[in-house]
Amino acid sequence: MLFYKTQEEIEYIRESSLLVAKALAEVAVVIRPGITTLELDRVAETFIRDNKGVPAFLNYNGFPNSLCISVNSQVVHGIPGNTPLKDGDICSVDCGVLKNGFYGDSAYTFIVGDVDPETVRLLKVTQECLEKGIKMAVSGNRLGDISYSIQEHAENNGFSVVRELVGHGIGRHLHEKPEVPNYGKRGSGLVLREGLVIAIEPMINLGGRAVVHEGDGWTVRTADNKPSAHYEHTLAIRKDKADVLSTFSFVEEALKNNSQYKVIE
Repeated sequence: MLFYKTQEEIEYIRESSLLVAKALAEVAVVIRPGITTLELDRVAETFIRDNKGVPAFLNYNGFPNSLCISVNSQVVHGIPGNTPLKDGDICSVDCGVLKNGFYGDSAYTFIVGDVDPETVRLLKVTQECLEKGIKMAVSGNRLGDISYSIQEHAENNGFSVVRELVGHGIGRHLHEKPEVPNYGKRGSGLVLREGLVIAIEPMINLGGRAVVHEGDGWTVRTADNKPSAHYEHTLAIRKDKADVLSTFSFVEEALKNNSQYKVIE
């Protein structure tokens, strides 16, 4: 079943999504070589709870932490731990919040120290894939228009699209219908209507598209161990332009003030 939201419900989702954005900014303030992903998790959880939210991922189907933190070849669902981040790593941080009965969800991939140029290009292209998908998220278009635009841009740049993991509807539940693949045919699938709220989240690999599950039962990584990038926004379908309910502006501002972070130009 598809759940179309009222404007009041969309504003609740916006509030949750902006709390996610600010929690990611708290991560952006402290991320650096030498910090552990578990420390990043604690920073975000504390901030979320201090702002009257609940970490959406904690205990979700048994997931043990508040953030999914996936490093280098890990695509998604990485479990925070005590291994410090190293110079040259990339680190995808996926965050969800429940507040006032509604969920928000967003993800950002950070560079840690000096990262090789091709991996930096992967991050840039993946974020562009998200932007291109958002441009297609308007009333009257089809779901496949979003999927195709992401796939085309990734593959035109020599990268590959993960097929096993997709974006999703969001609202009173963290994951609702429809699924939002990052690959597909233009002009196919569900017709998009106002009131539908979805999370678009390209997961793009530097090498091949194949993925494997690690032994912890959660972490998904690339089969060839090459890097993967992940960006995500929550948005509402509108007539002329998608209403993006989350934002990277807080993250980007925080990164400018993080003396140990090299901002991607």
